[in-house]
Amino acid sequence: MNTAEKPAAESAAGLMVGSHPPALTWTHFPTAQQAVVWRNWELVPVARLAALLETSAENVLALAQGMGLRVPPQVAPEWLPRGYVTLIRANWHLLNYDQLLQLLDWPAEKLAYTLREDDFLWIKLGQLKPKAPRVTYRPLSADEQRRTAALRAVIEREFPDLQQADGEPPFGFLKAFETPPPSAVAKPPTAVADSPFGLRLIYSYSALYGDPLLSPELDPFPDGLLARLAEMGVNGVWLQGLLYTLYPWAAAPEYTEGWETRLRNLRALAQRAARFGIGVYLYLNEPRGMPLSFYDQHPDWKGVEFPSLGVAALCTSQPAVLDYLRQSTAWVFKQVPELAGVLTISMSENTTSCYSRSSAPSCPRCAKRTAPEVVAEVNRAIAEGVHSVKPEARVLVWTWAWAQEWASQAVDLLPTDVELMCVSEEALPTHVGGVDAQVIDYSISQVGPGPKALPLWEQARRRGLKTVAKVQLNTTWECSAVPWLPAFDLVEEHLRNLAAAKVDGLMLSWTVGGYPSPILELLVRPADEVIRARFGIAAAPRLRAACHQFSVAFKEFPFHISVLYTAPQNCGPRNLLAAEPTGYPATMVGFPYDDLAAWRAVYPEDVFEQQFRRLSDLWLEGLVSLRACADAIEPERRAGFADLERLASAAWCHFRSTYCQIAFVRRRQQTDAESRRQLRALLDEEIAVARQLHDICRQDSRIGFEATNHYAYTLNDLREKVLNCDELKRRYADGG
Repeated sequence: MNTAEKPAAESAAGLMVGSHPPALTWTHFPTAQQAVVWRNWELVPVARLAALLETSAENVLALAQGMGLRVPPQVAPEWLPRGYVTLIRANWHLLNYDQLLQLLDWPAEKLAYTLREDDFLWIKLGQLKPKAPRVTYRPLSADEQRRTAALRAVIEREFPDLQQADGEPPFGFLKAFETPPPSAVAKPPTAVADSPFGLRLIYSYSALYGDPLLSPELDPFPDGLLARLAEMGVNGVWLQGLLYTLYPWAAAPEYTEGWETRLRNLRALAQRAARFGIGVYLYLNEPRGMPLSFYDQHPDWKGVEFPSLGVAALCTSQPAVLDYLRQSTAWVFKQVPELAGVLTISMSENTTSCYSRSSAPSCPRCAKRTAPEVVAEVNRAIAEGVHSVKPEARVLVWTWAWAQEWASQAVDLLPTDVELMCVSEEALPTHVGGVDAQVIDYSISQVGPGPKALPLWEQARRRGLKTVAKVQLNTTWECSAVPWLPAFDLVEEHLRNLAAAKVDGLMLSWTVGGYPSPILELLVRPADEVIRARFGIAAAPRLRAACHQFSVAFKEFPFHISVLYTAPQNCGPRNLLAAEPTGYPATMVGFPYDDLAAWRAVYPEDVFEQQFRRLSDLWLEGLVSLRACADAIEPERRAGFADLERLASAAWCHFRSTYCQIAFVRRRQQTDAESRRQLRALLDEEIAVARQLHDICRQDSRIGFEATNHYAYTLNDLREKVLNCDELKRRYADGG
């Protein structure tokens, strides 16, 4: 058993459940067994579904065929190793933990680790496991057979070519990353030397997040991806590093198993990346909080406890914990001297120090100290460990979630051999739809830099520290389901502003936004030149105008961090509609449910609805203009144009679906005839949007994918939305 399978639970009974409310059920499926087959069809082999439901493969095939699914199924083998987050999310309300483990073929320990360490997955799932009964096969009753036949009729009507092969299978985009393109060079383009930003750091578009170095066959940065990123001016890539998985920690050897394999793979990656002029950086969110059982042997190291997460902080007021940070980081750089550096986060959803999630910690040792003192001390210990082995390695100290009132004090306490990284647009005031708000992070629609980063960068420069801006160039949680948004004007404006602010480097994305896109070319050449080179001189002026319209539209996005995290724009039509309130709270980029109060954040309901309608209407104007350029595109450039049109169309589907969902939730319990008519119209539009997005996804495997959330939806999820809306239309029929 590897380290990823070690911590926390020994059986399903020990897995976190939170408040454990009853699972949601949906009546568009006649039975729960059919829902299980539907949501897992073509994701796992038929034999596994049969074992799960305690029946034969023939019975499972009959259930699938009865609902109109593709038989025989075309199962993509990548789903289990690369799409497990999608599988977990799809079955969260369907299966209890025992059956979920059976579906995944995982030990409970691996699921416990994944929930805790795979990019806040437990938080994304709502910090609760819905209570679902065991699902097993049984023959359908006569009434269930009748309802199943009606379901199949809807599917055959709305998706008449469902039985045909898809244009590109799920994860098909990985094939393009296997080998460098013919134009690949061994180092970044010469033009990059003219870039005002010395560091241009990005995440992989497709890397697994939780334990990316354990399985070399799941390469986080294949050569084809490195080559494409290098061509576009990228010279640094980053991935998560958990120190206790990279260091033979004597205090907890059971957690360190596999460190040799991870370091070997990390060194091989760093050596390969160097051939493309790219340095590898580790993201350290340390010292990572440990499961409560760890402190049975180390009670003095225990800091603030977080029962809902099943962990406690490693108290950095204990010298032994700081020694662990120094020793482990030094060890990693001794073993992998090719590493270019690290970037740190001191405050986050993860637990690290006692101050990581609290301004007034309950730890009696840290309560006597200040947040800036503790935060600076942690970063100093990491820098000391790194620089004791490799003085030239870069240590980027990220101010993410540092409080405004003490961030400046922390900067003054940092050592001078680190670099200060700030979210460029943080604290930027916004006034979308007449509502005052401000940016925290993840904005393309609102252009930085903002009033928090600028003075901190200036302060850092006075102390002799280099400065780095964390930005999002390709896409954000404003619409993470597309690899890049054609908002050339907004991105170019942001880059100009940062160059004027004399920022030394850029972190180009969090886990969302790592695709080698035309947008990244703005690092080394202006938008006009990028568009001419990509799409030809003849079409460039009209196409440039169409892309300008996308930027105009995107400014209407009702920006707020709660909107980004909880509203449906990241999953679009996948989010099912309920006629009655579900009572479930929206989760961080996981389940929007019907939680309009969380979606809209500070925006009044009518304004929130109005903004997504305005955004989608204006975006559609850009799409119409873009499609009118098709005849002017030269034959050799039509594939690139088709790609642009698909992505812009997919983005519109997400924005329009979000508008429809907001409008539906606002009106769903109104009973007058006009409200019923409006609801039916919204449901018809949602069906049309789901079908359009479905057809795009069948041709382009990138749509819906994001590195840490895997696929936000499957093709069957989009088909299920049509079933969901069709059933609701009958509910809202006149006299219904």
